[in-house]
Amino acid sequence: QVQLVESGGGLVQTGGSLRLSCAASGRIFSINGMGWYRQAPGEQRELVANITSGGSTNYADSVKGRFTISRDNAKNTVYLQMNSLKPEDTAVYYCNAGMIVKQIFGLKSGDYWGQGTQVTVSS
Repeated sequence: QVQLVESGGGLVQTGGSLRLSCAASGRIFSINGMGWYRQAPGEQRELVANITSGGSTNYADSVKGRFTISRDNAKNTVYLQMNSLKPEDTAVYYCNAGMIVKQIFGLKSGDYWGQGTQVTVSS
């Protein structure tokens, strides 16, 4: 059993900050890319930022300069520091990770998602 557990969402005023965390646990052999996606009501899920195992990062244009993604490989955790938040950042934020997991008869690679955490930015 492998899971991703997010934390850190909440309600914040425009211009405020939040830090999301996502910890992977279970029978993990290795973790490749990790990232954050978000989905607003009535919208498709979109990439916010991702980070490779080596630390290379990629951001959506809408969050560049405001959000920072980082990871702690020793803790199997990815973070999203969100500053200068805007009402349009309001969404459910999902953690994603490409992982190789241990199974009884070997290893299996897969794409895993967290349950989501709500971020609401009030105007």
